[in-house]
Amino acid sequence: MPPAVLAESISKRYDDTVALDDVSIDVDGGEIFALVGPNGSGKTTLVEALTGTTTPDSGSVSIFGESPTSVEDGRVGLLPQSFTPPERLTARELVTYYQGLYDDQQRGDDVLAAVGMETEDDTWYTNLSGGQQRRICVGITLVNDPDLLFLDEPTTGIDPAGRQSLWSLIDDLSAGGTTIFLTTHYMKEAQQLADRVALLDDGTIVEVGPPTDLIESYGGGTHLLVETETSPEQLSVLEADVEPTEDGIRILDVATADIGRIVGQLDTQGVTYETLTWADPSLEDVYLSLTDERIDENRPSREPMTAGGRSR
Repeated sequence: MPPAVLAESISKRYDDTVALDDVSIDVDGGEIFALVGPNGSGKTTLVEALTGTTTPDSGSVSIFGESPTSVEDGRVGLLPQSFTPPERLTARELVTYYQGLYDDQQRGDDVLAAVGMETEDDTWYTNLSGGQQRRICVGITLVNDPDLLFLDEPTTGIDPAGRQSLWSLIDDLSAGGTTIFLTTHYMKEAQQLADRVALLDDGTIVEVGPPTDLIESYGGGTHLLVETETSPEQLSVLEADVEPTEDGIRILDVATADIGRIVGQLDTQGVTYETLTWADPSLEDVYLSLTDERIDENRPSREPMTAGGRSR
């Protein structure tokens, strides 16, 4: 069987801006595939190319072995990054409204149950919490019972509880056989959910693989995060490698047995700090190692594709 998604050497420019540069990816049926990178790295442009809402300048794209504009509508669902349905409709009315776009559709009760909204089915969209709103938006993409679901930054702008709820929903959809293509700049999200991750930087794929493999290969060792105003240059006395972070410094390759010695050296030098956190390497460490670019999870995203599904 062909891959659920296949992109071969696609490139896209907007005037002098290179949005995608010779990007190749493949997504197997049934897997959760995460595309990770900061806002402006090309994630949404790639989703647009994969779903047929924009045409690459070069290269080829296929979904289930067909062009994105030829594949049967019922096989694909799309949740754009910024999508606000009619706010004065209830959750049930929204599902019914979008069911009308398809000849073959899931039962409304099944859709509401799948996204955990059956008890809020008579609540107006505008009165739902942020997490509930995003859940019903995912539900809208499920009315045609898709085999492949594109989720572009699905948890942007919602609270931690809503994010955890959506993560459980995505896991459930995958367990039911749906292929998930997820874009995110939230590293923990990709690390927790994805079977494989593609790291995107300035329109180029820098590495692809399972999160655990990427962390093992590129994440480095355990480290100590120090929240302080002291710069790395002031800490040359430390017997360790030090690099700056947004909130202080990161001391690299710190084993648990080294923590007492390093804390003693900090105290001897009169370094004041708010917190000390010992941590294992993460997917963010991988991204930093490969790109030298830190992802700002609070940076506003650019406006993505038109809401409401794929254009044909």
